[in-house]
Amino acid sequence: MTSTAERTFSRTDQVVDVLEQHRFDPAPLVAWMDANIDGFAGPIQMQQFQGGMSNPTFLLTDVNGRRYVLRKKPPGELLPSAHAVDREHRITAALGATPVPVVRTLALCEDTSIVGTEFFLMDHADGRVFHDPSLPDLSEGDRAAVYRSMIGTLAALHQVDFEAVGLGDYGKVGGYMGRQVARWSKQYEASKTDELPEMDKLMAWLPDNMPDDSETTIVHGDFRLENLIVAPDSPEVIAVLDWELSTLGHPLSDLAYNCLTYHWPEESFGDMRGLDPSTPGIPTEEDYVAEYCRLTGRGEIENWTFYLVLSLFRLAAIIQGVYYRGLQGNASSPEALLRRDLARQLAVRAWGLVESDG
Repeated sequence: MTSTAERTFSRTDQVVDVLEQHRFDPAPLVAWMDANIDGFAGPIQMQQFQGGMSNPTFLLTDVNGRRYVLRKKPPGELLPSAHAVDREHRITAALGATPVPVVRTLALCEDTSIVGTEFFLMDHADGRVFHDPSLPDLSEGDRAAVYRSMIGTLAALHQVDFEAVGLGDYGKVGGYMGRQVARWSKQYEASKTDELPEMDKLMAWLPDNMPDDSETTIVHGDFRLENLIVAPDSPEVIAVLDWELSTLGHPLSDLAYNCLTYHWPEESFGDMRGLDPSTPGIPTEEDYVAEYCRLTGRGEIENWTFYLVLSLFRLAAIIQGVYYRGLQGNASSPEALLRRDLARQLAVRAWGLVESDG
């Protein structure tokens, strides 16, 4: 019997046996680690994290009990520009000296003969990963504190001087949202399996309703509670994970994506869940956004609906890609095949916001 705690959060050492489609011979990896990682002592025990639909992630334990996390590309034919583990490694390493909490990176390996794809290694961070944004297992005070820490972390990220940390060429300055509409429209078309009329409407509406697109910061691209590690014994974010979609972009697109739990389709299911904002300790969307504005010195946000619609559209395209990979048999979780309806639900929700905004 699975406990409530196991359903709503997990520890960062909660793993399963490596899935059949992601198994590889560990001997070349052990040899590579022995040559490149100080203090490593093989052989290793290798297990796989359950979370995440994109880049397979593994927990490695050496003979001395030291833990490492390996993140790699999935096997098989991949969509263009997807699964960029080299970019994940680069940004995580660059942010190590900033106020943004990240796990310490150790090495990047671009030699595909070691584990079959590119990969990078980082330390293991002990903590909790919450899967339910309503945080039912926490006290009212701890819920509020987690949300304060989460929005404070996002605000800190958006205030990093990307030139100063060596990320001036990590993306283009300005025009981010236009590029996102073009990119995810193309990716959606490349992984399309069913007719979704709302996606067609959104691909036409978004370019015609674009607000000013010049502001530029580092953006995470998938900033949500489930991609954060919270300390094991306090409501503090100690690491941001899953930087695959990070780039230079518009900070309000990141903020809107982080707020999608307030707009999640009621009929959806799975690990990305909606939020009941009436839960004691959980801020309203208005208060949450206002705290971000206070921390970043920003005034009132205009065109908020556009940013939400863009985020829902983009996620619908991503989820469609997850489902498509599931059909090809190389998704990093068998649950990918359960996502058939989620892209449609997200697109319908996005178009509903357009219509309600009039």
